Amino acid sequence: MTLDELKNIDVNNLASWPVPIKIGGILFVCALILFAGYWFLIQGELDQYREAQQREVSLRETFMNKKALAVNLPAYRQQMEEMEQTFGSLLRQLPNTTEVPDLLVDITQAGLGRGLEFNLFRPEKEQPRDFYAEMPISVEVKGSYHELAQFISDVAALPRIVTFGDINITSSGKDSKLTMSAKAKTYRYLDEGKAVKQDTGKPRAVRR
Repeated sequence: MTLDELKNIDVNNLASWPVPIKIGGILFVCALILFAGYWFLIQGELDQYREAQQREVSLRETFMNKKALAVNLPAYRQQMEEMEQTFGSLLRQLPNTTEVPDLLVDITQAGLGRGLEFNLFRPEKEQPRDFYAEMPISVEVKGSYHELAQFISDVAALPRIVTFGDINITSSGKDSKLTMSAKAKTYRYLDEGKAVKQDTGKPRAVRR
């Protein structure tokens, strides 16, 4: 096909077009139709398909997680019951407001029963914590090493929780007696939603 033949093509008379031009025109129109169909129809469907695939993955993960929870639900319930029982057992070891004076008497009786001499026994102001209140007690006792050790062991064996800290043991050098100063702590459970009630009476200190 020469350049003159291309110039002489009548665009209004398609039947007169040379065969190569007809084929090229048909191919161009087909490509244009395919591109338009992809752009206006298929592309949107593909985007929706990809979004559906992503949702499927997310839903599958959610399903597997919930399935695992459902399978392990009896074990979780058993663990929860065991934790509640353990927590309840620990709470029963915390004195309530009315039991604190009796607990203080038990501590002093434990020391006197071991032959210790109390130089100081001073309950201090209650200190509220998250769900319990902490009541420190300044203690200073005098006795032999074994008497002091037995006293701490007896207090630890009480049905209520009492801990010792800041322990300092000194010797006068005049006899075999030792002086132990420590900070004993007992705890009281605070009911949820209730304000901590401080004891209106002032703690009494025992000095000799």
